[in-house]
Amino acid sequence: MSTQVASHNTLLKVILAILLPPLAVFMHSGLSTQFWLNLVLTIVGLWIVGIIHALIVVL
Repeated sequence: MSTQVASHNTLLKVILAILLPPLAVFMHSGLSTQFWLNLVLTIVGLWIVGIIHALIVVL
């Protein structure tokens, strides 16, 4: 049962990493340096760099 919950949670984070990268990183690591880095990368890197970073953090 817990593996199903974990896989659904990971799937949600991957979907959010594509749509809203900083939110996915926030859900994974909270209000940390990773979140602020992802926010800056998303704004400066024209979204794609933020998506890549979010996927690395989440997965």
